[in-house]
Amino acid sequence: MVAGLLLAGGAGRRMGTPKALVRLHGEPLVVRAVRTLLAGGCSPVTVVLGARAEDVTDALLRAGLGPEVGAVVAEDWDEGMGASLRRGLDALTHLPGLGAALVHLVDLPGVTAEAVRRTTDGAGSASLRRAAYDGTPAHPVLLGRDHWSGVVGRAAGDSGARDYLAGHPALELVECGDVAAPDDVDTPEQLRRLAGI
Repeated sequence: MVAGLLLAGGAGRRMGTPKALVRLHGEPLVVRAVRTLLAGGCSPVTVVLGARAEDVTDALLRAGLGPEVGAVVAEDWDEGMGASLRRGLDALTHLPGLGAALVHLVDLPGVTAEAVRRTTDGAGSASLRRAAYDGTPAHPVLLGRDHWSGVVGRAAGDSGARDYLAGHPALELVECGDVAAPDDVDTPEQLRRLAGI
């Protein structure tokens, strides 16, 4: 069983608001990302919150995503993505039966359910994978349970799992360039381009 782990705690300083709350085609990015993980076969899905956690929680509740979606707060979210990743993996260790976690970022609306399915297909506790786009590693990232403690031990600042993944002999790249796009949305201008405004 593969859990979805959505990192959605940042303040979105360049965007001017937390990116989890930014709307694309009328839907908050956090809701869009959770729907993508669910449609790609991840269950349960845990959302890691930080900035304006209550507002993001409200957006998730209003979307009625179901009982398999939960949220935790990374109190030290402002330290960077590493803090959110540590908090999320810690929350998942208490759930039985999980072989792996698929880590996704809230500001990647071009990632599709098909990319999620490809990256998780046949995954087990020893799996370590990254989606790739024309050969370039990006997100989402699949972490088999055997790797969680190693990732937590090295997750700091905004590097997330990058240091753990770099040069790891078990790492597999899963090509997703034909079904998804890895571009993040950091500014209002990027959002307007994506929305076709």
